[in-house]
Amino acid sequence: MDRQPLTRARARLRPAEAGPKTGPGSPTPPRTTAQDLDAPPLRRRRCAVAGALAVAVVGAAVLAGCSSGRSASSVASSAAAAVEKGASAAASAASALASAAGGAGAAIASAEARASAAVSSASSAVAGIKGGLDAKGDVTAGAVETGSDGKPQVPLTVTNHGQQSYRYVIQLDFTDESGKVLDATAVTVADVAAGQSAQATAHANRSLSGTVKAEVANAVRY
Repeated sequence: MDRQPLTRARARLRPAEAGPKTGPGSPTPPRTTAQDLDAPPLRRRRCAVAGALAVAVVGAAVLAGCSSGRSASSVASSAAAAVEKGASAAASAASALASAAGGAGAAIASAEARASAAVSSASSAVAGIKGGLDAKGDVTAGAVETGSDGKPQVPLTVTNHGQQSYRYVIQLDFTDESGKVLDATAVTVADVAAGQSAQATAHANRSLSGTVKAEVANAVRY
């Protein structure tokens, strides 16, 4: 029995089996992934390109600094001097602001100290009257005015509601809109007859800025 035709058929099948199968149901060929692209040779090429770009940027900066004929060291020295000058100017400005703030704080402290001293002096004048009677209700303060000396002043009306003649000592406080005492003074009104009224004027000890009000803080008669 002749088997030659079968041998030839097998020989014809071998090349087909050796090659890739592309028909239906054949396995899909492997795809190239990002990991394959980022293989060590490619990463080395990327590093080399980055290094070249960095060198190019630095070189451009040096060329820009030297384009006017100045060396890179001269340009750097000028930049450092400019920075130092700016820092010095900022320090001077900060010092000036601190000095101004300190001066303003000292002025405020001084004004408060003078106001406190004035209040103490006026209240002492009232408290120094031995046997005096409370007479705050006998005194009315008018509107604050500015005197010829530029200092605030307030007209006072004293009405004796007693049965005999009395003398009065009045403490008047000058305040700002919030009620903070700016200055104080003591006014003496002598010999107001029973049932009669007298006029007096309270003068501030110094010039005061802003809106100034007046308040009768205390008054006694004796």
